[in-house]
Amino acid sequence: MQADVELDAIGLLCPLPVLKARKRLKSMAPGQVLCLLASDPAAVVDVPHFCAESGHTLLDSETRGTATAYYIRRA
Repeated sequence: MQADVELDAIGLLCPLPVLKARKRLKSMAPGQVLCLLASDPAAVVDVPHFCAESGHTLLDSETRGTATAYYIRRA
């Protein structure tokens, strides 16, 4: 999947990946896609919850080695 911006949050623990994603998404235009790379096991729950609460769309996720890439479309 193609992303407009990639954010590396590998090695960061909850809640930092979601907080960094929130900050980056605010600077993006509506409809753009953020690829969030996170290795925190809690991100599997945190990222979908963040998207549902904030109105963004979680398009897809995929494993990349020890991390997961989350593709989020800005609302």
